[in-house]
Amino acid sequence: MFRVKAVSVLCTLAASVVATPMLAPVKREYVGEATWFYPGEGACGVYNTSDQPVLAVSVDIWNGGEYCFQWVELTNPDTGITQYGQVVDECEGCDSTHVDLSPSLFESLGAPLSQGVISPLDWQFA
Repeated sequence: MFRVKAVSVLCTLAASVVATPMLAPVKREYVGEATWFYPGEGACGVYNTSDQPVLAVSVDIWNGGEYCFQWVELTNPDTGITQYGQVVDECEGCDSTHVDLSPSLFESLGAPLSQGVISPLDWQFA
């Protein structure tokens, strides 16, 4: 009788674990602006070129390199274009909603380099 009861309790526990919904991590969305820069050897320790889709995040977000090589989804609301870039550097002159993009990533969002700034820019870690 004890075995039957133990098996019953274990089955009930297993069913409750399986039925518990998993909470998805909350993605933080930012609305800010983007400028562009010529990448080189970034704070993540790798060398990048202007034709790569890379970016720098503010020192407010940098957190000792916590986001090195993370992908970021960027959307220019003016053009409706969405692109992805990889964090390779920190931007000391950027506030927490500002990102600095490689020239190719900046232009891929539908803005010429001569524009200088994309504002607003919607972005989040992918």
